[in-house]
Amino acid sequence: MQGVVTQCLSNGMFRVKLENGFQVIAHISGKIRRNFIRILLGDLVVVELSPYDLTRGRIIFRLKQNNPKDLERTK
Repeated sequence: MQGVVTQCLSNGMFRVKLENGFQVIAHISGKIRRNFIRILLGDLVVVELSPYDLTRGRIIFRLKQNNPKDLERTK
């Protein structure tokens, strides 16, 4: 599910507004953390929601806004 980062919280946590209008708190996945990929305010990201708590998720991919290939990859 895609969303936009609206707020940067502490310890790699972010508030993300999803495409369906809901807001979730998401943390960075280990792959993104290991590769030092920076997540900034306003970035378009792909979020994997927790099956146990739908207000929490994990950021698994950062989309580049000027690259249409990234948008095709997430579908």
